[in-house]
Amino acid sequence: MQQQILTLTELSGTRREVGQAHGRAHAPLIQRSLEVYDRLFHDFVGIGWAEARREAERFGAMIERGFPAILDEMAGIAEGAGVEPADILTLNCRSEISLTRASGGCSAFALARGGTQWLAQNWDWRTDQLHNVVALKICGQDHAPLVSVGEAGMVAKIGMNAHGIGVCLNAIRSQTCGEGLPIHVALRKILESPDMAGALAVASRDRVCSPAHFLVASAEGEAVGLEVHPGEPGRLAAAGGVVTHTNHLYAPDATRQVEDFPRADSRPRLARLDALLRQALAPEADVDEAALFEVLADHHGEPLSICRHFNPAQPAEERMETLFGVVMNLTERRLALRHGKPCETQDALVVELGR
Repeated sequence: MQQQILTLTELSGTRREVGQAHGRAHAPLIQRSLEVYDRLFHDFVGIGWAEARREAERFGAMIERGFPAILDEMAGIAEGAGVEPADILTLNCRSEISLTRASGGCSAFALARGGTQWLAQNWDWRTDQLHNVVALKICGQDHAPLVSVGEAGMVAKIGMNAHGIGVCLNAIRSQTCGEGLPIHVALRKILESPDMAGALAVASRDRVCSPAHFLVASAEGEAVGLEVHPGEPGRLAAAGGVVTHTNHLYAPDATRQVEDFPRADSRPRLARLDALLRQALAPEADVDEAALFEVLADHHGEPLSICRHFNPAQPAEERMETLFGVVMNLTERRLALRHGKPCETQDALVVELGR
C-alpha cells in the first residue's frame, strides 16, 4: 500500500528549544513509539518498561561524559511530548537494550560516480513503527543545519548535514556492550560534524557502546564503512568508489574483537547489492536518484530481499519490513525519502540544504 509523503518538521533554537518543538510536533507519535518499544523489550529481552528505564540509566552516564549537550535536547523532547525524561533516554538507547536479540534487515551503500557522492539505504524494522517515522530538519545554534530521518522521539538516525557529511546505519546483532555513546546519540554527533575527520572521530575517539555499522561519506567523495563497537572500529574502504553493507560484520579489525549473530539473509543481500552496483558502474549505465531507488526496490531473493515485504513464514516478533528508503546526493546536499517500501511509490519528500 502506498504511503503518504512525510512532512518535514523544521526545528531551530537552543538545544532545549529544538527538543521542545520536536516533542510538541510529534507527541502522539512519540507516545506510540514508547508503546512499540515496551512491546519489543518484552518480546526480545523479556523485560518491562520500568526495567528498561533502569537499564538506560547507565547509558545516560556515558552520554553525560561524551555528548552532554544532547541530554538537554532529550529533556526538551520529554517536556514537549508530556512524558518523563527517562522515557526519552530509554527510547534513544533502544538498540543497546534490545539488539542483543534482534537486528533489522537494512541494506546500505555509498557510490561515487561522475563527480557525485551518493549515499543510500533501506531501513527495515518492525511494521508497527511505520507511522512513527519522522523527517527532521534541525537548525541548531551550535552546528550546521542537518536533516535526520528516523523515529519520533529519537535524536537522530539516517541523514546528512549542510557540510555534505552523511551517515547510514545497519543494525548488528551481538551480545557485546561496553563504554561509549549509544548508537543513535553517536549518529547525531556525526551529523553535527563539520568534516569527515570529525565524523570519524566519533567512532575512534568517543567510541560506540554497542556494535553497529555506520556508513559515513562526504561531498568531497570520501566514503568509509565503520563497524563500530566499544573498541577501535573496523574500517571498510571504498573500492572503485563503492562501499556496501547489510547486517553482519566483515572488517577484520571488527571480527577479531566482536562476535555477531546475523540472520541468514544478510550475506545474500550483500552479494545482491554488490551485483547491482557493479551494473550501475557499467560505462553505459545512468546513475541518478531514480536508478538508485531501483536498487533499493530490488526483490531478488524475496521475501528476504533488499526491499522487504511481509513474510508470514517468520515468527511474528521477527517480521521486518522496509519502512523507508533514502537516497542522498551529498555533492548537492539533497536527500530524497520514500516512506514505506520504495517499490510502491515514486513520490518522495525532498530536502535540500544550502552549502
